[in-house]
Amino acid sequence: MDNQWKEELDNLIGDQERVLKETADLVSYGFDGSFGQYQPERVVQPNNKEEVVSVIKIANQYQIPVYPRGQATCLSGGPLPIKGGIVLDTCRMTEKLEVDRENLTVDVSPGIITSKIKEAAEEKGFFYPPDPSSAHVSTIGGNVAENSSGPRGLKYGVTGHYVLGLEMVTPEGEVIRTGGRTIKNVTGYNLTQLIVGSEGTLGVVTEITLKLVPKPKSRVSLLAVFDDLGDSGRAISGVLSAGILPSALEIMDRHCIEAVENYKPSGYPTDAAAILLVELDGHPKAVEDEIDRVDAICKQIGAREVQVAVEEDEQKKLWEARKLVSPAIAKIKPTKISEDATVPRSKIPDMFERLNEIREKYQIELVVFGHAGDGNLHPNILTDKRDHDELKRVEQAITEIFEAAIELGGTLSGEHGIGNMKSPFMEKELGAVGIDMMKRVKESWDPNNIMNPGKIFPEKGQTQVVLTD
Repeated sequence: MDNQWKEELDNLIGDQERVLKETADLVSYGFDGSFGQYQPERVVQPNNKEEVVSVIKIANQYQIPVYPRGQATCLSGGPLPIKGGIVLDTCRMTEKLEVDRENLTVDVSPGIITSKIKEAAEEKGFFYPPDPSSAHVSTIGGNVAENSSGPRGLKYGVTGHYVLGLEMVTPEGEVIRTGGRTIKNVTGYNLTQLIVGSEGTLGVVTEITLKLVPKPKSRVSLLAVFDDLGDSGRAISGVLSAGILPSALEIMDRHCIEAVENYKPSGYPTDAAAILLVELDGHPKAVEDEIDRVDAICKQIGAREVQVAVEEDEQKKLWEARKLVSPAIAKIKPTKISEDATVPRSKIPDMFERLNEIREKYQIELVVFGHAGDGNLHPNILTDKRDHDELKRVEQAITEIFEAAIELGGTLSGEHGIGNMKSPFMEKELGAVGIDMMKRVKESWDPNNIMNPGKIFPEKGQTQVVLTD
């Protein structure tokens, strides 16, 4: 019986190259963008929903764990096969990418790369705003599973704000459709938004209908340089409280700036305590006015310099440097642990202070950047997993980072998801009753607990993040 499910699965797909079972093929499916390392027993690469249905029915019959996976850029352990079983690799599901001009929507298969959606929309004169840093490699199915965001989440919102409808295979192998192409839809429970951000724990998404918006007529970027980290935080509140809503408002601390400049010189001032990157878009006249106002606010609060980039090449250079942060800081030490603790915008200076205290207390390499306009900070810890003494300090530091975010009225995750990295802290934010209500939903949808088990909810006795054996 133990191997019967494997035999059925091996014979399920006509193209045997799409059922991986050799150890050498399975190893790479045990990683994502986070810290973990596990190995599945099988990997299946379906081409369509019918094959997904067949896989799920076998898994449910034999109660075998299934881990939906896109390009595995996830930073919280979302697709990791921590209990073995089957990894369902949806990257071959790329059949559909259809823009509907009349309804301003696009229908997509889950394996479509996110940036391809943006390109297809812009060809028709529209705009798909969600822009995670991994957009050039991440799949839209993964974005939906984690409710991903990015710099433009400040003005335009997260992936979930653009999901109008879904097709999904349930944990029992049935196909359902939720939502549709209408902007308004209040028929019964909002199952679409329940599925968005559920991290593959409720089923497998096989098609997505996304909302598009008109493309902004003008876009300008500014770089504000600060000699005091606290001033940069106050400038963020100053800009937003003045009634200005940038499309993006990013922050980088000195450690980040130095890492980027060492990695690939980009013209960032290495003697600054922090910089703000501000993107404004909209009607050209409105953007012109906002440039002057942002410049004045930043300088009044303490910016020593504000640069304005109008030409597309200048803007591209500013933002390309920002996107170099992750590869740049990865050069500091071999192991990078990325977090995304999010706090109310007014608490950004307090969170920076807490992060500085944590850096000094545990003597760790900690750099901070993030989507400061919506309070979504990315504390990144650079370490070496072979150094167990340091890794113990890192574990303690991560715990304090999460605790600090919650104490300041924030949340464990703004866009990376919970996965297995943050599950031990869920009760601190939601309370025992909140966790219980979520578990009831999971249990009713997935009574055999085959869909991405070990994610979101803490395992019995799990009270803190564990990086060491």
